[in-house]
Amino acid sequence: MTEIPLFPLSSALVPYGYMPLQIFEQRYLDMVAACMRTDTGFGVVWLRQGSEVSGGSQTTPDVGDYGTHARITDFDQLPNGLLGITIRGEERFDIAEVWRDPSGLIRSRVSMEGRLEPAPMTDEWRSLEVVLRGLESHPHIQRMNLTIDYNNAWEVAFNLIQLLPFDESIKYELLGMATLNELIVELDILLNQISGEEG
Repeated sequence: MTEIPLFPLSSALVPYGYMPLQIFEQRYLDMVAACMRTDTGFGVVWLRQGSEVSGGSQTTPDVGDYGTHARITDFDQLPNGLLGITIRGEERFDIAEVWRDPSGLIRSRVSMEGRLEPAPMTDEWRSLEVVLRGLESHPHIQRMNLTIDYNNAWEVAFNLIQLLPFDESIKYELLGMATLNELIVELDILLNQISGEEG
């Protein structure tokens, strides 16, 4: 078991996925500063309901049973004066216990799953690569400066999940899938549904 700080979000973060965040609450500014000083990360966990940000509640938020460990890859002061960071998902974890410390920061004891071993792309999965490369050509995505290994099927699948406008509850469910094949089958079904709606 490992103790880590948690950042509960209404958005789900998946391994290999990139996400920009605006940080303005002192407890999270302190967390980011500590992570950068010690070269460590923090856990991102999906909020099932409600909002954690700027909430004065001393109760623990209603979060998912698992999440993704995140590493800060970039930071800058935004035009609005707030701290902007970019995070990238690393390994998944299961939550054993959640509590709020005196500063208001959510902390948790978690069991890390370890980094996913790269899995080779197969010919039947190449359609996912085509969709992802198409997304990368969009100006908004280009500004994120993504670095994607297109030979790693896990990385291709999870970047698609992070970038496409699926409901966050669906992203959370996909994050919990046990095998790569199960993940890609579900992702393929979702992509076909999007294509049908657009058609």
